[in-house]
Amino acid sequence: MGTRGPVGKRSDQRLGHRTKAEQEAVTKVPLGGGSPPAEEPEESWHPIAQRWFRSLGESGQRVFYEASDWATARYVAEAMSRNLEAGRFSAQLFAAVMSGMSSLLTTEGDRRRVRVELERAVQTDADEEAAVAALDEWRERLSG
Repeated sequence: MGTRGPVGKRSDQRLGHRTKAEQEAVTKVPLGGGSPPAEEPEESWHPIAQRWFRSLGESGQRVFYEASDWATARYVAEAMSRNLEAGRFSAQLFAAVMSGMSSLLTTEGDRRRVRVELERAVQTDADEEAAVAALDEWRERLSG
């Protein structure tokens, strides 16, 4: 782990000058928009495995997923389900599941390691915009 922790900072949190190559090394994916269709979990899986698998289709990294990634996710969810339903929890199987989840970039730390950042679209509230416009109009009347 080093003195900076397990993962680096997001690109917008880094200070100082960076080379053009360092700035271009980050792949940013805006959330929302076109993405491949998500697959559905197996009904026989443990509810936690189903929830995890469903979350992959709702997460931003899904835009990178190909058929082989969905197959990997299905395998990881199956292993997760078997471990959760087993009479005795297997630490070795848990480690394998976590490794598979990491390969699918399911956590912020996993994505930072491969320099992928998910950005949420800024949503503006119509009422908020109307309030700002009203304040601007009021300021103009006071100054004029």
